[in-house]
Amino acid sequence: MEHWKDMIAAGNRHFQLGDWVEARELYLQALALALTLFERWPDADEAVAALVVSHHNLADLHLRLGQPEESAEYLCACHERLLRSMADPHLGEGLRQAALRHSRETYVALLSFTTEQGFSPRCDALLAKPARDRLADARAKPRDYH
Repeated sequence: MEHWKDMIAAGNRHFQLGDWVEARELYLQALALALTLFERWPDADEAVAALVVSHHNLADLHLRLGQPEESAEYLCACHERLLRSMADPHLGEGLRQAALRHSRETYVALLSFTTEQGFSPRCDALLAKPARDRLADARAKPRDYH
């Protein structure tokens, strides 16, 4: 967890300085670490939080760069990953419950994004589906985004 926190903190410093390339590189490394250790992190809530923060930092960065489509992709990938995690019977109960708790945050982020940025086919499709259908899709089509 400390290594992930260090990468995020360094990425945030570069973001504040306007060093977008280095910030993106550090955020991508943090996301890769969060994805790799997702099921192995001792604290399920920290594992899910690391995944969400990593995706959302990349989404914020791409918005700053005037790339809302890329931003939408990170927001949707994050929310979909949490939906799949909630439905995955192979994951521990703690991780599934943490995914449920954090999915509220990712859902609100998607709503805010579409309100501020306008139409995004992937976001709109994800938001328009009833929760029951999204969970069924998550069980049927496991996908890896990175």
